[in-house]
Amino acid sequence: MTKEEKIEIIKKYGQSENDSGRPEVQIALLTKRINDLTNHFDNHKKDHHSRRGLMMMVGKRRRLLDYLVKKDIERYRAIIKDLNIRK
Repeated sequence: MTKEEKIEIIKKYGQSENDSGRPEVQIALLTKRINDLTNHFDNHKKDHHSRRGLMMMVGKRRRLLDYLVKKDIERYRAIIKDLNIRK
């Protein structure tokens, strides 16, 4: 992920361009990294060290989504719809 892509995601989901702490921003950044790593595994099937990192990122995103469900269900529904997380 390039610096410009990260800034764009923060602007889209944060309240300001410096607001990287909101759960929505963190979930969006993790989703971008997860999607990039998923494409990486198409070419590098035996890269198990990076696969562990992917699983850790998926778990962190899951915890952030669980937090958002408890905090504000409408924000949760908006973020999963916007990022197309649930199939």
